[in-house]
Amino acid sequence: MPQTDLSQYDNSWYSPRAGVIRRLLWYFTSHLFFTHGLFPISGLKVFLLRLYGAGVGKGVNIKPSVNIKYPWLLDVGDYVWIGEGVWIDNLTSVKIGSHCCLSQGALLLTGNHNYKKKTFDLMVGEIVLEDGVWIGAKSLVCPGVTCKSHSLLNVGSVATGDLEAFTIYQGNPAQKVKERELK
Repeated sequence: MPQTDLSQYDNSWYSPRAGVIRRLLWYFTSHLFFTHGLFPISGLKVFLLRLYGAGVGKGVNIKPSVNIKYPWLLDVGDYVWIGEGVWIDNLTSVKIGSHCCLSQGALLLTGNHNYKKKTFDLMVGEIVLEDGVWIGAKSLVCPGVTCKSHSLLNVGSVATGDLEAFTIYQGNPAQKVKERELK
């Protein structure tokens, strides 16, 4: 197998915007209070996210076993539900509007690697969930995707591109199924 010259690997443009100590403290805080399935107190989780620099609105409910990579890159609106097993892998900014729901096991993935380069460089893209968005259980939102107002990503679906407002999407890759009508 040929050797890859790793001296060409350069992702110096990427920074988690926090020093080693802050990231280490978050790692332990996250393990004790967020990813651990036996800690159900949402109010303390909201307090800790704010302490680490996240913007978090009122009425946010965070269930057990939630994994958040970097809280200082997270902005959450009012009355948001973050279900069990949600993973917010935010290597860059993730913005979640008000009245959103991230159902059980949903994954917001802001990073990927460039498979076309020998150096497999990291590529990141911001995720934006506008007001009223619902991300179904076990669904995946890929880097750089914006889910417009009140769009819905059905269970087990993969959003590889932007979702139109008031529209329901399903599948892999997610395709428009029908309009979302609210009563």
